[in-house]
Order: sequence, then C-alpha cells, then structure tokens
Amino acid sequence: MPLTRDELLRRARSVEALVLDVDGVLTDASLVYGPRGEEFKAFSARDGFAAKLAASEGIAIAILSGRTSAAVQARLAELGVPPERVVLGSRDKAADLAHLGERLGLPLDRVAFMGDDLPDLPALAAAGLAACPADAPTEVRDRCHFIAATPGGRGAVRDLVRLVLEARGRWHDIVESWWRGEAAAAFFGGGPTRT
Repeated sequence: MPLTRDELLRRARSVEALVLDVDGVLTDASLVYGPRGEEFKAFSARDGFAAKLAASEGIAIAILSGRTSAAVQARLAELGVPPERVVLGSRDKAADLAHLGERLGLPLDRVAFMGDDLPDLPALAAAGLAACPADAPTEVRDRCHFIAATPGGRGAVRDLVRLVLEARGRWHDIVESWWRGEAAAAFFGGGPTRT
C-alpha cells in the first residue's frame, strides 16, 4: 500500500514501539541445525545496534515470532528486550500484537510491526506502520507502508529504525554525535559493547 513520503513520515513520527518478527526479519530466515538438533541463527550486529539505539531514544522494542528458540532468547537478553515484551510461538499474530500494545500502554496506531511472510499479514494489517525487509514476498511487500532497502537479517531493522528517527528529526543529530565521538560513552555507559 504505497504512501506518499509525507504520509510515511507522519506514520513513522507517531511510532512509539517497534515490534519485530524474528525469522526473516532479525535473521535471514535460514534455519540451521546441528547434528544433535541444536538450532543456530545468525543475527546482524547492525540490526542489534539499531534496536538498542531506538530504545535509547525512548522507542520500545518488542518481539513477536511464530517460533521458539533458545538462540533467540539469548539474543534478546543480550539486546535487553524485557521478557514481558517477547511473544514466541505465536499462532495469532494480530491478537498477540494487540496484547503487546496493551502491555506497552499503546494503541496500535503508535506501533510499527516488521514482518516478512504470510503469517505476519494480520499483524501488519493491524499496525500503524507496516514494514517488511526488501526480500519479503510480493504479497507482503504490496501490503506494507515501508519496505526496507536491505533484506532480513542484513540491516532491515536498521532501515526501519533510521526511518523512525529521521521522521522524529533525530537521525542527523545522532550521526553527528557519533562522528564527534560524544555518543559512545553515553550509549554504552561503560558496560559491554555488544550489539
């Protein structure tokens, strides 16, 4: 559902929470299994940094996935996503998105959802800003307000965060703060620098 640039920025400016699918959004949708059935996933450090940057700007990060995975739980803990903002094993993403909105105290028109495949369509339809990675199927891309320039697991979340922060008028200042070397101490707070 194409929007004018002004309408896209208006929707992005109102976003107070980013709800993200995992497989195909935070990862490239590959499912890799070891010889004992253990599951491995690759996550983009750029997407992780962007999620932490959004959180540092007061934008809540939440997760809504149809699968469960110890690897995902470990990554979310590392990113500091509170367990009450994580729904794994979802079978009704629209209802679970509504529950996440309630937990966050936000109407869904203040929530962006990024999904990548048909099971995500009901949540995409309910969100105030529907987003997908560049490599989402046509049926999903045709129904999203924002299509990232990059594929899932390769910077799509970063693209969405940048859109929201640009719409808020914050992106340029954030970039300049990093350029001047002023942002790192405040952002990392002397702790581990994992993104």
